[in-house]
Amino acid sequence: MDKDEKAIRELVETWQRATAAGDLETVLSLMSDDIVFLVPGQPPFGKEAFKAAIQGLMKGARIESKSDIEEIVVRGGVAYMRNHLEVTMTPPQGPPVRRKGYTLTILHKQTDGRWLLVRDANLAGPHLVVV
Repeated sequence: MDKDEKAIRELVETWQRATAAGDLETVLSLMSDDIVFLVPGQPPFGKEAFKAAIQGLMKGARIESKSDIEEIVVRGGVAYMRNHLEVTMTPPQGPPVRRKGYTLTILHKQTDGRWLLVRDANLAGPHLVVV
């Protein structure tokens, strides 16, 4: 594994740890200011809409995720990652909600060597969790 692939894998691990800890600022620092998210049933949205949506989820809910990176391809300062993602959100009251599915993420290497998400297509859908 080369250093760029390792850095991208570490970015994913950092995202998961920060989300689980409710650390929104760290999550936001892993994406470019002009990021575009693509999810089923919604028009594309950016960083501010992501922030507004996730703020409510991170308060009081427990969020756990598992990422199985299936492919990372790096071409110069651009990379893409294909990933199978499972996320379980457990609100303070009510049953857990699990989403799982595939994502395709495009990343851009910054002048300081850090990788940031610039585009993310998330096809993870809801699945019932029987408890």
